[in-house]
Amino acid sequence: MTDDFMPIDGWDHVELWVGNAKQAAYYYEHAFGFRRTAYAGPETGLRDRASYVLEQNDIRLVVTSALHPDHKVGDHANKHGDGVKDIALRVPDAAEAYRQAIARGATGVHEPATVEDDFGTVELATIATYGDVVHTFVGRNGYEGAYLPGYVALESVNGIDKGVGLLAIDHIVGNVELGHMEQWVSFYEQVFGMTEMIHFSDDDISTEYSALMSKVMTNGNGKIKFPINEPAEGKRKSQIDEYLEFNHGPGAQHIALQSSNIVKTVETLQQRGVLFLTTPDAYYEETPERVGEIEESWSDLRRLKILADRDDDGYLLQIFTKTAQDRPTLFFEVIERHGARGFGDGNFKALFEAIEREQALRGNL
Repeated sequence: MTDDFMPIDGWDHVELWVGNAKQAAYYYEHAFGFRRTAYAGPETGLRDRASYVLEQNDIRLVVTSALHPDHKVGDHANKHGDGVKDIALRVPDAAEAYRQAIARGATGVHEPATVEDDFGTVELATIATYGDVVHTFVGRNGYEGAYLPGYVALESVNGIDKGVGLLAIDHIVGNVELGHMEQWVSFYEQVFGMTEMIHFSDDDISTEYSALMSKVMTNGNGKIKFPINEPAEGKRKSQIDEYLEFNHGPGAQHIALQSSNIVKTVETLQQRGVLFLTTPDAYYEETPERVGEIEESWSDLRRLKILADRDDDGYLLQIFTKTAQDRPTLFFEVIERHGARGFGDGNFKALFEAIEREQALRGNL
């Protein structure tokens, strides 16, 4: 067995560049149960932008907006809408991760640099990936501050909110143009040493009107999973085509968040105003036989429109939000795994049809 030249300890954070970070932070706090834990902006000496750090268990989101026109953060939000800019990965050695990535063909964005304050040091280095998305390697070196040097700790305006039961990031999906999936599969193979976990063809993921193809890349310890989607030829515009049109290019399509009690989590999210894609009741007439015995109540799943699937390793439960902004781009998934390592293959048709119903309402199908 060869040595892992790109060891990754896990997800560090996901940074979204948005039009209004203060309002985005409020949304993720009050709708999704995140706690505001750190801030950087004019009050901390950062003159061109404002960033809020939001946490829930092992999930860390950062929302950032520009304070002046003609700024790269504002330009990004204007082009793409609110969306993912940085999928940051925690590594033992950021400089070495960057060196390995560049040697294997990655494009550098920020060379390794150390930032420090009274709480310690953090090493950061950034490479480019699909579209305008980047990966920052984060070496925390025992850093004990709130997030990064330059940020101040905050008390959440949501008080002692315990969250909604979201535990960790499960996977993050990228959408790329037709014919470009293999390019990015090769990128993750070569630059990160990742392997292809699952491959879905347009026969696997299709409806009467549209289809997509997908390959799932994962790292050596299985902590990081990156499905890469591209559109396939169909009678009408697929969800991937719609995303690429409104995002003005490739980008992160959705962030999947793990829960240990999806029924309770979804009930709470719905009470907080989060909108989910819906599934016809007919889905629940055949699914129990296909999936088999589960711990949860099928009546609860039907009531909340939660999907279920089974693979050789167990079963999973999942549900998808509607888009988190007006553009039909970024959305979220809530997933609960009971051994299953897959991505809900048996639900693709139901999910695709649900997304197509939303596309039709927007006049984009």
